[in-house]
Amino acid sequence: MIPEKLIQELKAIAGPEQVLTAAEDRWTYAFDATDLDHMPDAVVFPGSAAEISRILVLANAHRFPVVPRGAGTGRSGGAVPIQGGVVLVLTRLNRILEINTKDLVAVVEPGVILGRLKAAVEEKGLYYPPDPASAEFCTIGGNVAECAGGAVAVQYGVTRDYVLGLEVVLPTGEIIEAGTRTMKGVVGYDLTRLFLGSEGTLGVITRITLRLVAKPVARQTLAAAFKTLQAAGEAVSLILASGLAPTALEFLDQVTLGCVREMLPFKVPAGAGALLLIAVDGHPRDVEERAARIARFCEEQCARPVLRAKTPAEAEELWKARKVVSPSLKKVKPQKVSEDVVVPLGAIPELIAALAKISRRRGLIIPCYGHAGDGNIHVNILYDRNLAAEREAVGATVEDIFVLVRRLQGTLSGEHGIGLTKAPYLGLELSPGAIALQKRLKAAFDPNNIMNPGKVFPAT
Repeated sequence: MIPEKLIQELKAIAGPEQVLTAAEDRWTYAFDATDLDHMPDAVVFPGSAAEISRILVLANAHRFPVVPRGAGTGRSGGAVPIQGGVVLVLTRLNRILEINTKDLVAVVEPGVILGRLKAAVEEKGLYYPPDPASAEFCTIGGNVAECAGGAVAVQYGVTRDYVLGLEVVLPTGEIIEAGTRTMKGVVGYDLTRLFLGSEGTLGVITRITLRLVAKPVARQTLAAAFKTLQAAGEAVSLILASGLAPTALEFLDQVTLGCVREMLPFKVPAGAGALLLIAVDGHPRDVEERAARIARFCEEQCARPVLRAKTPAEAEELWKARKVVSPSLKKVKPQKVSEDVVVPLGAIPELIAALAKISRRRGLIIPCYGHAGDGNIHVNILYDRNLAAEREAVGATVEDIFVLVRRLQGTLSGEHGIGLTKAPYLGLELSPGAIALQKRLKAAFDPNNIMNPGKVFPAT
């Protein structure tokens, strides 16, 4: 526990009302979107980079952990204060400082809700593309810390492709600027990219400069139902190779489709094994032509029905259904483990077939959905913790999946990070030398290991 004297010092820095120590308040910040939890000793809501600097100097001097946190939507345990200490909640830093239509940049604080940022940018006729399913409640700081992606990554890329510069408070208290406001810049090491996806282990991000692009003039959304998941997976590969350049190419398997069926604006055949959701954007005439060609292409691949959203509202219904897939899986089983593996595009059909075999062998339901357009598949393991056989099979199933992904030359995480849940498997992807180098980098930034300790690296 952090001594009372230090709690008083934290209150002197941030203000008494910004430091929570009651058990019921601390419990609210003990977990994220995983089933993992650990009680922090205190929760602090800083109001500036200067306050954060003073807090980290105090933590460094007295060796207590500090865990940065946004909205707690992470799916790998990154915000769980596994060693106690202080949870540093950044939601007070929630200002959009600038949207510049000439420079095509936005400058924001980390506590800004992503959906609010996207809406504010679009009001100016611009577009910030990354769009994880949690966009309406996740924060941009968390997006940067985890390098979030989303459905349109197949065309536009992920968060790291839009971060130009950062203000960061280092674990030792220094406040530094990394990156630039310009589209190019190669002065010194690329510290900006190093902080991206670092999961709060190297410092606290307090300001973010983002690249913006022109808002698409037109967009169309299509839905295509396939008899089997295998057929849908093969269609994905063919669509991507066709040159039709979809903006988003998402799929839902039979289990996930069943969970959101009532939300869809049209009837899907009861025997459908998978649904593809496809978006195309750009100039209106080009969008119309490409959408028509994609529809014909799906029909040639025996998709039935193939439908185009008639109105923006109907398209929005389709994407809303896609965004609630993850929580809707609780209809099938009360617990789930969510993995976000990525495989080469040509390996998607093999991945899907192999997951079906793992499901049968382990006796667990393993539904899949996600960003088929860039090979980022959300693989879920559903179980009931009250059933011993299911509960005990989960760990082996996760390992089966990761070994399969590596055999297919894929990666263990596309956008959820490593955190706690994937740390034991880091050695499946990274060599001992690469892990040792990353540990040396961590020690250089954080010599006393106060920043989000116990994350990313496997326990020794």
